[in-house]
Amino acid sequence: MKLFLHITAFLSISLVVAQDNYVKENYDKSELRIEMRDGIFLHTTVYAPKDTSSTYPILLKRTPYSCSPYGIDQFPSNVGPNEFMMNDKYIFVYQDVRGRWNSEGVYDNMRAYIPDKKGDQVDEASDTYDTIDWLVNNLENNNGNVGVWGISYPGFYATYSLLDAHPALKAVSPQACIGDFFFDDFHHNGAFLLSYWRATPVFGYEKTDPVTEPWYSFPDLKSQDQYQFFLDIGPLSELDKYYGEDNVFWQQLKDHPNYDEFWRSRGIIQHLKDIKPAVMVVGGLFDAEDLYGPFETYEKIEQNGSNYNTLVFGPWSHGDWARNKVRQAIGNVYFGSNLSRDYQRDIESKFFHHFLKNDGKGDSGLPEAYMFDSGTNEWKSYAKWPPENTEKKTFWLQSNERLNPFAEKSYTFEEFISDPKKPVPYTEDIKMVFLPRKYMTDDQRFAGKRTDVLVFETSVLTEDMTMAGEILARLNVSTTGTDADWIVKVIDVFPAYARNTEETQDHLNMSNYHMMVRSEVMRGRFRNNFSEPEPFVPGKKTAVTIKLQDIHHTFKKGHKLQIQIQSTWFPLIDLNPQTFVPNIFEAKETDFEKHTHRVYNDSSIDFTLLKN
Repeated sequence: MKLFLHITAFLSISLVVAQDNYVKENYDKSELRIEMRDGIFLHTTVYAPKDTSSTYPILLKRTPYSCSPYGIDQFPSNVGPNEFMMNDKYIFVYQDVRGRWNSEGVYDNMRAYIPDKKGDQVDEASDTYDTIDWLVNNLENNNGNVGVWGISYPGFYATYSLLDAHPALKAVSPQACIGDFFFDDFHHNGAFLLSYWRATPVFGYEKTDPVTEPWYSFPDLKSQDQYQFFLDIGPLSELDKYYGEDNVFWQQLKDHPNYDEFWRSRGIIQHLKDIKPAVMVVGGLFDAEDLYGPFETYEKIEQNGSNYNTLVFGPWSHGDWARNKVRQAIGNVYFGSNLSRDYQRDIESKFFHHFLKNDGKGDSGLPEAYMFDSGTNEWKSYAKWPPENTEKKTFWLQSNERLNPFAEKSYTFEEFISDPKKPVPYTEDIKMVFLPRKYMTDDQRFAGKRTDVLVFETSVLTEDMTMAGEILARLNVSTTGTDADWIVKVIDVFPAYARNTEETQDHLNMSNYHMMVRSEVMRGRFRNNFSEPEPFVPGKKTAVTIKLQDIHHTFKKGHKLQIQIQSTWFPLIDLNPQTFVPNIFEAKETDFEKHTHRVYNDSSIDFTLLKN
């Protein structure tokens, strides 16, 4: 039960407000069953302002994580995205999506969108449409304008509301929104996020009847050492002892190791065309769960439509912007104070107020892109993202650990032995972490000292260098095996005079801190096609291109830019056997082999830099 409470707190991402009785004193609560077009009823909770002298917009959140507390006499400590909007008064509506908690129906994880629905065909778009239609026609004192918001999985449902949108839907804010489960959360470029394996019960166990108590449980692993636990387990197939066939999601992960139609149909990015409602996409620059989704969602809407579309990225982990923490830090790195409060008051509240209460009239007062510079700790406003005044800059991975702004005519390489029995840890911390987050800015000195991690570094920078956009690693590699993972990490090396903050761990100093700014893995078998894996030819030089998600970070004068390259990142991702097998989820112990990998010195990294 303790673990359930832990994940519920994470998934609901509720803002804790020190006004325990405010909601009860200012809002009336009702619990409804709204019928969908196929006859299924969805549990819906409404918090309407007691003051009925005015009309109010409706703000809807659809969630797979429960509308608790259940019962018309049970009130949460807060409602809505933030306390400023709660005080400003909206009709706040929460709904358990189809097949989850107190709603009827069968749950389908990342349910596929049906573009041309016929008859009683349903998807999350139709459920959202039917819900909004019922609300605007039946709730008293609503002004006819509806907004949708959500963080993480509810962010996916917020994005979904944009498809076949109801005419009353005026403003939508997908936040930390899942875009595609093959690139968000449980996979990164085909590599399985082993560290998220413990969360599969949340999505994997189905139920048949509406419930208000959890119907799933989490395995007791009897260990506090995550690295050693998974190393002792060995092949992924050994994890079947914890989940049976009744864990539907675990079976889906194992049965669909490639980007087949099962995953493609569940992606939502490809459907974002001709969007009509105003959109504000929100994300965290250090969101370990959903970094792909927000950037791709904004980009696709921008490419395929002409609606109001804005982007906000702060120095946040998953959902930090919805919390009231004064000091904003990720791990050891402190970024500033009251950043989330200021966003809630000056950005989020303003967006919904403008489009739902002012009917979108006049200038919203918000920039197209509001981005935090995680190197200078400053907010910046841009007319578009990436900004217009940028240029591509290529750095080359040269011999003797050099990261050069020009290429030398050399045909050398760096090599290392990658041993699945001694994989590179993703963090120094020895603990059992339910959902890893801190590692996104972790000190990488421990990794750079290993012989199976390659290091390339510039000289000390003589002027500031601001990166604003995507990073593309163009590696030329070879291996003595037939498969391999390739991990690229972009690191800001602090100067010796950097000072500690109250967040600095006791065993560290910020002096010469190696802050990971961005990182990504590419499962080598998918280097050419995520749907059709192919082995490496042993010893053959092969191109592997890795897209790293956008950053907005200034490498300041006196710092250094460093690149680390490795082939294991454990147990953040699962172990690649390094011998090609059709399905790594079915790999045997004998498939895992030690191999030598090479990175050739004509490899490069392309950065997007702001022009001076």
